[in-house]
Amino acid sequence: MRFLGNIEAKLDTKSRVFIPALFRKVLVAENEQILYLRKDVFQNCITVYPQTVWEEELGHLRSKLNKWNPDEQDLYRQFMLEAEVEELDASGRILISKHLLSIVGIESEVRFLGVDNTMEIWPKEALEKPRVEPEIFREKMRELMAGTTQPAR
Repeated sequence: MRFLGNIEAKLDTKSRVFIPALFRKVLVAENEQILYLRKDVFQNCITVYPQTVWEEELGHLRSKLNKWNPDEQDLYRQFMLEAEVEELDASGRILISKHLLSIVGIESEVRFLGVDNTMEIWPKEALEKPRVEPEIFREKMRELMAGTTQPAR
């Protein structure tokens, strides 16, 4: 399952948004109707996980945590505290809670960004300029592809 695209959308008055048709096609092909939303750990956006991807990620996270370590349990609780589950409605929309919209600063206009097996929902203006300056991007990509940097995990 791969999502690719940078697509603008608008929330309706009830905080629902249409999943872009390009992304819905991927979800339909994979028989995915349940989506998990949470604030991204590193960026000021909402990450949208199809159910199978969410379950895989959650399993991976749990495998890294010791349930007898209170600090690690708090990390898990915080991760789960910010998660919400939504189902695509018959029109291909999802509801985004006021809480999630507020913490990432979304009012009405958004951009969906396809990022491998997840989607991200950003405030529209946040993706209007490059996330990484072009010269730095070229150099980091060259280093990464030449094998001179350690891959992120």
